[in-house]
Amino acid sequence: MLTVLATGARTLVQDLGRAGQYALGLPPSGALDQYSHRCANLLVGNDETAATLEVTMIGPELRFTEPATVAVTGGEAEISIDGTRAEGWQTLSVEAGQVLRIGTLRTGCHAYVAVRGGIATEPFLGSRSAYQSSAIGGPLATGGTLPIGDATDGCCPGEGSTVDPRLRPALGGHQQLRLVEGLCRYRFTDESVREFFSSAFTVSAESDRTGRRLLGPALRFVDREAPFGAGDNPSNVVDLGYPVGSVQVPGGEEAICLLRDAVTGGGYATIGTVVSADLDVLAQLKAPDTVRFVPVSLDQAVAARRESRHRLDHVRRGLRLLSLY
Repeated sequence: MLTVLATGARTLVQDLGRAGQYALGLPPSGALDQYSHRCANLLVGNDETAATLEVTMIGPELRFTEPATVAVTGGEAEISIDGTRAEGWQTLSVEAGQVLRIGTLRTGCHAYVAVRGGIATEPFLGSRSAYQSSAIGGPLATGGTLPIGDATDGCCPGEGSTVDPRLRPALGGHQQLRLVEGLCRYRFTDESVREFFSSAFTVSAESDRTGRRLLGPALRFVDREAPFGAGDNPSNVVDLGYPVGSVQVPGGEEAICLLRDAVTGGGYATIGTVVSADLDVLAQLKAPDTVRFVPVSLDQAVAARRESRHRLDHVRRGLRLLSLY
C-alpha cells in the first residue's frame, strides 16, 4: 500500500482503458500515452494491462508502507527517493517508509508511475481507469491510500534496468502528426484543406484529457443547405462517431484533437483522424508546443502502426533478457 502525501497537479489511476463501451456512451479512457504506460509496467515486471498512475504536469509524493519495485516513464521530470535523485525509464527499488517524489515535468505533459503488482483499485466495467466526467474514479487525494496488487509470477528486470534511450519518445517542442482524411473532408473547401496541412498549430492551454485545442488558421466550409438532422452552423453534420484522434473543427475556428476521454460522437465535422501510431505523441503535447499535420493513406497508417508495435517488441525483448540476469 502507498500513502499520498501530495497529489501533484492531477494524478489519476489509468490502465489500457475501458474498451467496448461506446454503446453505453463511455469512451475508452485509459493512459493517454499508452507506450509510456506499457514501458513502465514492463520495467517492473507487470502485465502491460496493470494500472499505473498518470501524472499531469506536476507529480505526487508517495510514501510506501512496504518494499516495492517502481518505474517512472513518459515526460522528463525530477525524480527522487527520500531526497536522493533517481532516473526515469529505469527499474527502481523503494524501501518501506521511503517517499517517492516526482517534480514538475520538463518535457511532455504526462508521466507514468508503475508499481510491481499494479495499482489495485476497484475495477468498473473491466477497467480501473478514471473517467471524471462520469464520476468513475478521480484524482488522488492528499492523505489517501492506494492498494498494490500481488506481483505476477513473471520475471522482473533487476534494479537499474532501463529502456534503451533510442526507444524512448522525443517529447515536446514541434511535432508532426500523421492524419488520415475522414468522412467529413467534403465539408471543407479545398483551400482550407491545403491551409490545414501547410500551417503550424499551437497547443492551447485550454486542453485536457478530452482533447488538445489547437490555435491556428480558421477553416472554411463548402456552402450547403443543412440536411435533416444537422444543425445550422456550417460545421454541423448529421451525428457520427468520433474515433480517438479525430480532429473536429467547431465553427471552423479551432481544431480540437479528441483524446481518450472525449465524447463518443457528435455533430461537428471532422477533417480527419490522427493515426494510432501518433496518438501518444499527441497526448504529450502541451502549451505552447506546435504541431503540423501530414496527410497519409490508410495503408501508410497501418504501416506506421506496425512500426510502432515493432518498437514496443524491442522493449519487451530487451527487458525480458535483463530479467534473466
